[in-house]
Amino acid sequence: MNSPDPSTRIRRNIGDLLFFNLTRAFAAFTLLLLAGIIVSLGIGSWESISKFGVGFLWSQQWNPPMDDFGALIPIYGTIVTSLIALVIAVPVSFGIALFLTELSPVWLRRPLGTAIELLAAIPSIVYGMWGLLVFAPLFAQYVQPFLAATIGQIPFIGALFSGPPLGIGLLTAGIILAIMIIPFIASVMRDVFAVTPDMLKESAYGVGGTTWEVVWNVVLPYTKVGVIGGIMLGLGRALGETMAVTFVIGNTNLISGISLYAPGNSITSTLANEFGEATPGLYTGALIELGLILFLITLTVLVFSKLLLMRLARKEGSQA
Repeated sequence: MNSPDPSTRIRRNIGDLLFFNLTRAFAAFTLLLLAGIIVSLGIGSWESISKFGVGFLWSQQWNPPMDDFGALIPIYGTIVTSLIALVIAVPVSFGIALFLTELSPVWLRRPLGTAIELLAAIPSIVYGMWGLLVFAPLFAQYVQPFLAATIGQIPFIGALFSGPPLGIGLLTAGIILAIMIIPFIASVMRDVFAVTPDMLKESAYGVGGTTWEVVWNVVLPYTKVGVIGGIMLGLGRALGETMAVTFVIGNTNLISGISLYAPGNSITSTLANEFGEATPGLYTGALIELGLILFLITLTVLVFSKLLLMRLARKEGSQA
């Protein structure tokens, strides 16, 4: 085989150099953009940071006329609704992905998968309107009384399902968020389950493994990185969702015990409801600081997921 002539090698080297520098510039631009967002949020919220300090994080006060602000209630609402969404969405998404890849008839896989993906295209405001006008009244009339009469009678856990059935509240917001993130998590799980080599699954079936054993012992270990990535994608969507949560969470700056029936607030709903009418100064700075806190929460979640994946990789290496 003839080696390329010098002019061809020079053109290839120039092309490789341009491509390398171009991709590096894109990566550097992303980092600069991230740093710019952090700096701009820090500057915008500096007045609030300098006045309230770290106490802003655990203060329940939110009194704009008195310029007294705290982030505990929005942080609490954001974390609780996101956790409720994950608790519901992860097992449902796992079941959907398992059915589509292992159990569904071939003729049903494509239309069912497309229908699930279409749920992700529904605007969030539509989910919010449906949640407020359709889901919340039915939830208050039928589901919340049933939960209070059953799970609500269990010691300790029952306190989560106590209180008047209002329909709107933290639990309703979490359920709406779960419905919204299921398409994202299920789609990622389905795609990563599908790339598991057939030889591995057929070998497990060949030694007498059931479908559940094959999925639990073969498919999940092989695709755990993608599965965790899909869950983190859904969590990120839940943390940052605005309009749907604003419709159904109740928008109340009050923590009424630990009941999930109680109305509450989240960081995104607070920003959506109050940023347009906030006066310049401390009020606007407190709202921008809430945005900075949400950014840091999301960053913490991503860092935690990366550390978890690194720990899993080291564990596999030690076992090997």
